[in-house]
Amino acid sequence: MKTVFDRPHALSDVPLHYCPGCTHGIIHRLVAEVIDELGIEGQTVGVASVGCSVFSYNYFECDMVQAAHGRAPAVATGIKRTHPDNFVFTYQGDGDLAAIGTAETVHAATRGENITIIFVNNAIYGMTGGQMAPTTLLGQVTTTSPYGRDKAIQGNPIRVCEMLSTLDGVALASRVAVDTPKNIIAAKKQIKKAFEYQRDKKGFTIVEVLSTCPTNWGMSPEKSLDWLRDNMMPQYPLGTYKDIEAKEEN
Repeated sequence: MKTVFDRPHALSDVPLHYCPGCTHGIIHRLVAEVIDELGIEGQTVGVASVGCSVFSYNYFECDMVQAAHGRAPAVATGIKRTHPDNFVFTYQGDGDLAAIGTAETVHAATRGENITIIFVNNAIYGMTGGQMAPTTLLGQVTTTSPYGRDKAIQGNPIRVCEMLSTLDGVALASRVAVDTPKNIIAAKKQIKKAFEYQRDKKGFTIVEVLSTCPTNWGMSPEKSLDWLRDNMMPQYPLGTYKDIEAKEEN
């Protein structure tokens, strides 16, 4: 019998610890599929962040390093500069990347470090109990914004891809989602492009993936997907915000 669907070799054959309805597992699979398709498992080093994805080092068959909270881009920079022929990626949530790790992210991007960042945005702190994140939407209720995020008090949510797209060192900044088969296919294409740009030494690449957090949103998995489409996508429109190759073609 012909096999038409199987676990990627780069994805470990172990149960995931994520909550039901969380889309981290889908994103893990896409990264692993790209590693398989490019044939780079033995050349790849991933950097795990602090947060729900802290155990991502258990799920990839490539070498993995655990970074301190927010420091994944700095750790990835050191690895890439020491081993420039390796593929180096970070896997980070919004609290890790856009809060405590803002400086590391911005400066790695502006230096044009030849690394790839997979940025999972679910608009909340997941592992630590549902606190407000830099990406939390206006009016969104969290444990630290019980009356909803108030622009006058907590300010506006940050749009990471839009911000980083202004920096000269960025080769690719894309925002995708994994809520539908169509969007999952599109997300994989952007992740693969990011790794290919790193292979071609084009500079810093980031793929932001809109994700769900049913547990801390207080919703069923199905309702959380609806909430993502109705609330997150208008605030964080899908699309490519910078593509150096497209710019060169124009």
